[in-house]
Amino acid sequence: MAVATTRTPPVPPPHSPAPVPESVPEPGTGTDSRSGTGTGTGTGVWRRGRIVAALALPAALVMLAHAHLPNRVGHLGSLVETFLPWTGLAVPLLLLCALVRRSATAAVAVLLPAVTWCSLFGGMLVDKRAGGGDLTVVTHNVNEHNPRPARTARALAASGADVVALEELGGTGIPEYVRTLAHVYPYHSVQGTVGLWSKYPIADARPVDISPWVRAMRATVRTPKGPVAVSVAHLMSVRFTASSGFTTGDRDAAARRLGAALGAETLPRTVLMGDFNGTFEDRALSAVTSRLRSAQAEAGAGFGFTWPASLPVARIDQILVRGVDPRSSWTLPATDSDHLPVAATLKL
Repeated sequence: MAVATTRTPPVPPPHSPAPVPESVPEPGTGTDSRSGTGTGTGTGVWRRGRIVAALALPAALVMLAHAHLPNRVGHLGSLVETFLPWTGLAVPLLLLCALVRRSATAAVAVLLPAVTWCSLFGGMLVDKRAGGGDLTVVTHNVNEHNPRPARTARALAASGADVVALEELGGTGIPEYVRTLAHVYPYHSVQGTVGLWSKYPIADARPVDISPWVRAMRATVRTPKGPVAVSVAHLMSVRFTASSGFTTGDRDAAARRLGAALGAETLPRTVLMGDFNGTFEDRALSAVTSRLRSAQAEAGAGFGFTWPASLPVARIDQILVRGVDPRSSWTLPATDSDHLPVAATLKL
């Protein structure tokens, strides 16, 4: 006999509460599950860019402590000092990296080299040229291979200078300079590869011993305001090679001999012009630069780079003074030389 069964419907499981959604952190207050530290915008801009910030410190140290860079190995110190103003390029480069990284830390760190550079060279960007002056001088490395010496001489004569100093004279170019400049400058003296032309009488012209061949001279220019000792010098060229670095031995030795000659000068008013193959900041030239002041630094506008003429990156042509006051200093337009001429007006 069949037994009837009654099916009991299944009992549903107890009701589970719905999951509570996780709270979403407000912008700028989130956490990183790996470190438990904030990663929002407010914190991240200070945590990013640490490498860029770290690079700002050595950039500032090179500018600030360049005088302490070693010079025994490859004359590294002199090399950096020759192009010292260009260390400022590190500032916009680091700032660009800070912007790419969106790093506040890096942006603040870049202030260190920026302020350092401005303290060193900010004054060079100010136009310090003024009117007045009693004597205008020009110096120019004319390049011994100059293809048009007469045209270069005419450009220098048109500058209105009272005294013109020329370096790297040689070969058939010397008669061209003498003949062309004679129309404006009745007095001149050529000693070896350097020469001096003047509207005023020249006396006591003689070579200065700084090298095996004559590359420097000294003369007295008798101006209406009294005598002025005028020296012209062309220090030896420097070389840069991978094996020996920045080679400056001959130049540095010539600078020491020139400094000794300047120390023996008896006239209180002294002007030194020429191609130093080095900048005023180069410590290796301190035998000269410690005795005289730079006309460009005191009365110029900008850095006044002179070499190479096609794209100047360094001021290696100088007008240095003692016992006179520079009123204005500037570079002249390019000639057929690889250097730019340099001019200055001086108050005697």
